[in-house]
Amino acid sequence: MNLTLLPVIGLYLAGSAGYAGFLFLQREVYNRSAYLLLLTGFLLHTLLMGVDYVRAGALPVQNLHETLWFAGWILAGVFLVLWWRLQLKILGVFAAPLITLLAAAAFFVPDTAVSLESDLASLWLVFHVVIIFIGEACLALACCTGILYLIQERNIKGKKHRFFFRRLPSLELLDSSGYTFVAIGFTALTIGLITGFIYAEVEWGRFWSGNPKEIWSAITWLIYAALLHERIVSGRRGRRAAILAIIGFAVMLFTFLGVNFLLEGHHNEFTTW
Repeated sequence: MNLTLLPVIGLYLAGSAGYAGFLFLQREVYNRSAYLLLLTGFLLHTLLMGVDYVRAGALPVQNLHETLWFAGWILAGVFLVLWWRLQLKILGVFAAPLITLLAAAAFFVPDTAVSLESDLASLWLVFHVVIIFIGEACLALACCTGILYLIQERNIKGKKHRFFFRRLPSLELLDSSGYTFVAIGFTALTIGLITGFIYAEVEWGRFWSGNPKEIWSAITWLIYAALLHERIVSGRRGRRAAILAIIGFAVMLFTFLGVNFLLEGHHNEFTTW
């Protein structure tokens, strides 16, 4: 266990508590305090990531410990930027605990030395990994927004103006925010897949090998492509889009972790522990 991670986890946990306070008490001071705590945690997290990068001479995603720590950092950064842009305050209630969970999981997972096939010092591969993780972070936020949409829709249809109804934003804001997250995430995911294919062609002489990771990444991409197609071309939005965002995230989560644990492939070393 790396004790230097604890201050970051503590700040993220305090931020999560702040958002919980905002949810129950609806006081702006809790919302702003939680954001500042997460921002401070992210800045310290960034410093530690920089130290790891310099020490390793490569992107620190060489095992499950580093991958979870990196994922938490990316999700925190994406959330802080998009929260500031969209002012979707309630999203922190979901995002902050998820960031904390990733960081805490990294703390408890051993930092195992792994022999990698890929050259993580390659700037091309660094870009591929970073852009993929940014896309996945945006799609995780889209899932959170989709869950909030379904909760609020149920409150409205059931005419139950209770706890969550008074605290959640309008369906229109949740729907438009979810679309923004999916659009950014899908674009980043597409760029990430293309750069990955190009890297594979240069490194191994083939851009597609039928690897389980590639297949499930393609399935994930198709789900989000269908979501955007329905919205842009068919004009369908709302509940259906929220459900697809949740399904897409579940498949993406399986692609990120499940495939590596259950199936063989050239990405497995990134989740070794």
